[in-house]
Amino acid sequence: MKISVRELSRITGFSPATVSNALNHKKGVNKETADIIFKAARDSGYLSENAVTKIKLVIFRKNGSIVDDTPFFPALIHGFEQECRHYGFEMVLCHVDQREENYEHTVRNLLFEAGSATVVLATEMQGDDLDLFRNPPCPLVILDYWDEAMELNAVLINNADAARMATEYLIRNNHKDIGYLRGSYRIKGFRSRYTGYQIALKKHGLPCKEENSFTVSTTMNGAYQDMLKLLEEKKKLPTAFFADNDMIALGAMKALKEKGYRIPEDVSIIGFDDLPFSEIASPRLSTMRVPNTEMGKIAVRRVVELINGRDSIVTKTQVCPTLVVRDSVCMHRE
Repeated sequence: MKISVRELSRITGFSPATVSNALNHKKGVNKETADIIFKAARDSGYLSENAVTKIKLVIFRKNGSIVDDTPFFPALIHGFEQECRHYGFEMVLCHVDQREENYEHTVRNLLFEAGSATVVLATEMQGDDLDLFRNPPCPLVILDYWDEAMELNAVLINNADAARMATEYLIRNNHKDIGYLRGSYRIKGFRSRYTGYQIALKKHGLPCKEENSFTVSTTMNGAYQDMLKLLEEKKKLPTAFFADNDMIALGAMKALKEKGYRIPEDVSIIGFDDLPFSEIASPRLSTMRVPNTEMGKIAVRRVVELINGRDSIVTKTQVCPTLVVRDSVCMHRE
């Protein structure tokens, strides 16, 4: 017969309330205490070997061009780790690369591992990449990606509204000819940002010109090199650009300055993410600040709810970026 919480209290020396809080991963129980209680719970048969004690953060790579080249993700991972520790779970960091021969086998092993829940950092996913993670055998949350189906819990950025907000900031500064610095690798987040950019232009009766869309690499140096080549074509530039992210914006800014353009007097630029580089760039980059550390924490909170069986409702939680005004945008003079 399964022993009681009161019996576990006697075995461990902690109060029944503390034992109950630890077993339900509630806040306020430190890791050392939780470890003692969980060990006693497993040793006594109160918990089965399949009880969830760790949360895996699985970083998905399709080509690495987004995940590997930006400081955005270390901050997200730091928040994830903090919240795992707070709730008394072990955090395990895993990597899966779709280019590897044993990719599908690796994913299945991760999902079917006993005693763990999974959060997938799915920024680079496209098309049917999510199919392998459907109907998971463990509690699972998708992070920084979403699916039109209603079967998977997700935490994501409100990309479209944030991009609309960024573009409208340029419009408020009297820019009517606004271009788009387009990341060459089209993750779903970028496509949503383009939608937000288009919505803002349409709302204010401004044209969305194909010639104002400049496609560049998603790395800072790649964006710099690609923008140099585009500028050598002597293309007429818009008075302002919305960029898919800060890496692209900063690379393009370097190329523009090298070719003699003044920022923001000749060309204004706004980015997306608020990377640490943005604050120290010259000029300092105006951007949309994404609460990346909090995103990691929210994903852990959601998966803890699934572990504890609190509800069966599927949710998609959107975090909302905020506008950070610095020096790379100015009022356009006709």
